[in-house]
Order: sequence, then C-alpha cells, then structure tokens
Amino acid sequence: MRGPALPILIGVSVMLSLAMGLRQSLGLFMAPATQDLGIAVAEFTLAIAVQNLAWGILQPFAGAAAARWGFRPVLVAGVLAYLAGLGLMAAAQGALALMLGAGLLIGLALACTATGMALSVASRPVPAALRSTALGVVSAAGSVGALIAAPIGQLLAEGWGWRAGVLGFLVLGLAMVPAAWIAGRVDRIPVPPLATGESPRMGVALARAMTHAPFLVMAGAYFVCGLQLVFLTTHLPSYLALCGQDPMLSAKALGLIGGFNVLGSLFFGWAGGRWNKAALLGGIYLVRSLVLGLYFAWPPSEASTLVFAAVMGFLWLGVAPLVAGLVAEMFGLRFQAMIQGIAFMSHQLGSFLGAFGGGVLFDLNGDYVLAWQLGVGMGLFAGAVQMAYALRGRGPPATEARPPRPAPA
Repeated sequence: MRGPALPILIGVSVMLSLAMGLRQSLGLFMAPATQDLGIAVAEFTLAIAVQNLAWGILQPFAGAAAARWGFRPVLVAGVLAYLAGLGLMAAAQGALALMLGAGLLIGLALACTATGMALSVASRPVPAALRSTALGVVSAAGSVGALIAAPIGQLLAEGWGWRAGVLGFLVLGLAMVPAAWIAGRVDRIPVPPLATGESPRMGVALARAMTHAPFLVMAGAYFVCGLQLVFLTTHLPSYLALCGQDPMLSAKALGLIGGFNVLGSLFFGWAGGRWNKAALLGGIYLVRSLVLGLYFAWPPSEASTLVFAAVMGFLWLGVAPLVAGLVAEMFGLRFQAMIQGIAFMSHQLGSFLGAFGGGVLFDLNGDYVLAWQLGVGMGLFAGAVQMAYALRGRGPPATEARPPRPAPA
C-alpha cells in the first residue's frame, strides 16, 4: 500500500462515519419534532425524503466536480453544508425550515461526503489487489458513527428536548472538517493510466454507463436497496413507539445496526475480492427482504428487535464496497465518482419513496402493514433479478475495447 494511503483512508473513514451516523439517526427526532412543531408525520418524512432525493440527484454532479476540480474542495464544501443544515434544523419553527435544513442542505452535504464520494476517494490510493478490502474497511468505519450518534441524540432529546439532540449532532459534526481536509490529500495521487478502451472524456464515459446492461441491472436493484434502508431508519422508531416499546429501544436498534454494519462491510469487502460481486449483491437483497418480512409479520419485542437489527446491520452497508468495486471494474477510476453517482441516484430515488411513501401510507392507514409488505415484495423481486443476471456470467468491462483488426497484407 502506498505511503500516503493511510492518512487518506483514516480521514475519509472519520468523515464517512460521522456523515452516515448523524444522518441515520435523524429519525429519533421525528416524534418529538412533529409534536413540538405541530406538523404531520408525513411533513417530517417529506424533509427526509427531500434529503435523500437531493443526495441522489446531486451525487453525479458532485462526482463530476471532483473529477474536474479535485476532491478536497468538494469534501470541505459538503461538510460546511452539513453543519449549516443541522443548525437550521435545530432552529426550525415549521416544516419549511425543516425541509431546507434536514432536507436540502444535508442532502447536498451527503452528496459531497457520504458513501459514493468516500469510496471513490478510498479507491485511488490503494493497489487494485487490495481495493475491495480497503473499500470494505472504509465502509465499516462508516458504520461506527451510528454507534455514537444514536445514543447521544436519544439521551440529549430525552433530557433537554429534540433541539438539544440536533445541536449535539452539530458538535459531533465539527470533527468532519479536519477529516475532509486530510482525505483531500488524495488529489496529490495521480489517476492510473487509462484502461484499454477507457475514454478520457466525461460524456463518453457517461454514455457507456447508460448503455451497459450489467450496470443498469445493478442500478435498478440499488433502487430497492435504498427504499428498504431509509424506510427503516426513518420509520422504525415510530413503529416501535406505535407498538408500545420503550423509546430507548429504537436507539439501541439503530446503534446495533451500526455495530453489525462494521462486520458486514468488512466481510463483503473481503468477499468481493474473491467471488462474484453482482451475485453477492443479489444474495444480500434476497436475505434482507426475507428478514424484513419475518420481523414485521409478528408484533415486535425487545429481543426480536435487537436480533433483527443485528442481522439487518450485517446486510446493510455491505452493498457499498460491492457496488463501488463493480463500478471501478466496469469503468475505471477516472470517472468512478460520477458513474457511481448515477447508480446512487437510483438508490436515492428509492430512498425518497421509502421515507415519504412510508409516511403517506402510515397517515392513510394508521399502520405500516402495507408499507412493509410492498418493501419486502420489491426486495425479493430485485434480488432475484440481480442474482439471475449475475449467474448468467459476467461480460467484459465497459472499458474493454475490441481488438484491432489486423493490417492488410
């Protein structure tokens, strides 16, 4: 591993850990915030949905900006937007400020600091043989933030109100500033030479991605992945409260998801270097959907919720190193952040539907039955398609050119 790699990987891991941990724990504030502000559950979840939609739509643009101007300015700008969003959320007096702070600003921040950008940074300073493992390690570090943020947010909210919890998140977020600056050292490392058939032009690379069938299948399944995960992070606290469970159980569950995320990311990062990444993705989606269905089919208890959180955590961010590794294999590193951003846009469209659609169905029906049934059914279909396509055999990378014809004699 190259000398500069270690500080870059540490910096990007700290940044990703806090960016994801704070974001995943915002659902803790839904019940007290809606009561305090006098807004409907659907209005709070719309803000989270806007966050995920902005994150997805802006991710390819953030990746293109990093390819043009370098990672450091994009990372630092994202951190500043994150802090501004948390500050506006803490001061919100209605749904509009919540939408701008927790929604638009944090969505912009995540496009610049979260998984897509962080794994693109982590891909560059390590050799190809170690890339999948390194991506797994960084993804695992991205799970640690929830272990810290969820309990702190819950304790502050219970003791001093939900606004204090958000301000606590803002203080934690300050550590992202130096982390992003250090991760930006990756700009000093030159991009590897072009692979065979790889274009130095951004438009050509984008066109290849949008016509490459394995990439399109992966991006489509990624949509359902986002739907399931954001439905859980947004609505699990509300679901447990509706079932009469201790409010602290949701914080424990989110923290446990973060803890087992570490194991899952490490495992799938390691596994992606040895087995078919696309088939591993299909297996994750199938097993995750079955676990969702089993959990929601019966009334929750503390034991069942914690077991569910552990299994889901193991299957949670394990998709990230697999997707990032597949994009690097298909298209190379030069425009990885942008092309990975296209796939992530699909993921975030699903996240929008999971957050907002879950809130709408709850307001209409008074429960989450139809929401979880739809999520499970879509997940089983997406997993089956991804698995079936992967087992057909992997085609050549999109960057591979046809061999030249021999010159005439």
